[in-house]
Formats: sequence, C-alpha cells, structure tokens
Amino acid sequence: MIELLSRPEAWAALLTLTALEIVLGIDNVIFLSVIVARIPEPQATRARQIGLALALVFRILLLSLLVWLIGMTAPVFSFGGNGFSWRDIILIGGGLFLIAKATHEIHGEVEARDNDGGEGARPRSAFFWVIVQIIVIDMVFSLDSIITAIGMSQDLEIMIAAVIIACLIMYVSSGPVARFVAEHPTTKMLALAFLVLIGVALVADGFQFHIPRGYIYFAIAFSAAVEMFNVLAKRNRRGA
Repeated sequence: MIELLSRPEAWAALLTLTALEIVLGIDNVIFLSVIVARIPEPQATRARQIGLALALVFRILLLSLLVWLIGMTAPVFSFGGNGFSWRDIILIGGGLFLIAKATHEIHGEVEARDNDGGEGARPRSAFFWVIVQIIVIDMVFSLDSIITAIGMSQDLEIMIAAVIIACLIMYVSSGPVARFVAEHPTTKMLALAFLVLIGVALVADGFQFHIPRGYIYFAIAFSAAVEMFNVLAKRNRRGA
C-alpha cells in the first residue's frame, strides 16, 4: 500500500475511479431518496443509513471476489443469437424492478386520494419492505459499479479506497437530497421519472445495448436544474 501512495499513476487512478463511483452512485442516492419518502422521518434516516452501509459492504464484498465476479460476465445461455451472462440477467431483473417500482410510485402519487389515511398503518412492515427493496437494488447497482471499476484499475487497494470515498460522499449527500425530494412533490415525480430512465438503461445493458451514461446523467442534471429554478420561482412568489 505504501508503494502505491508513491506512484503518481496510482493517485490518478484513485481520483478517476472515485469520480466514476460517485457518478454511478447517483442512481443509488435517487432510489434511496424516493423509497424512504413514504416512511416516517426517524425510520427514513435509519433506512437510508442501512442502505448506504449495505451499498459499501456489497461493493467491498464483490471486490474481494474478483475471480468469481469476472466469471459472471461469461455467457450462460444464448437467445436470439445473443449470449447472456449472470451479470446480464441481474441487470435485466434489476432494471425491470426499477421500472415497476417507479411506475407503482408514480401511480401512488397521482392517485394519492386512494391512499389517504392508509399510509403508516403498519410502520414496521413498511420499514421491512423498504429495507428489502434497498437490498435488492443495492446488489444491482453494486454489481454494475464494481464491474466497471475492474476495467479501470488492477489494484484492489485503489478500488476499495475509491468505493469507500464514494460511499462517504453518498452518505453526506443522501440526507439533503432525501429531504428535498420529500418536501417538493414535483421533484419527487421527476426523481421517479429518472428511475424509469435508469431502469431502461440497465435493461438495455443486459441486452448488450449500451446507452452511454453521459446522456442519462446530462438529462438528469438538466431536468434537475430546471426543477430547481421552478422551486426558487415558487418560493419567491410566496415571499412576494
């Protein structure tokens, strides 16, 4: 490890990989912000902390199983002339789960009248279900993130350091993002639309049709900037 710290290329790899992990962690933060919005604040904070801790554990665990993880990219069956690996199957399943979950949440927001008075009736079961969903999606995002990291660096110490730094930044940013989403319904709807977009990208990756993440993150950043101006405009009108 001391030798790595003395190599400029190791620092360059660490900075590049950390930036990549932070960008890939945006999906995780958006999902956590949306999924915890339906449970009370103390439980939401606990669920967010558990989710981010699991994200860190899953990523480090996958890094420690590099040989097994690389084997997951080998085709296990073919369909329509295309080979599908376990990674592809997990990405397709995770993408479909995201699309279904986001669609269900959008329906719940639009038909909110039907849920009035029913929400919060079983806080323990709601908390448990939130944790289960966080575990499922953490596994999917961790797999995608770590397989990408493996292609950029061969040093396990650098990859673990980048993952830890990225998860710390995710932890710091997740609280404010979750509160902002919970306080602004239109922002929550936008976040749910992002989850549908991310789900489609994961399914496409599973079918070997890669959608450059730069396009997706640019769309997210542009839409978020427009929504931020809308929030500021509403606040100024109330102040006037």
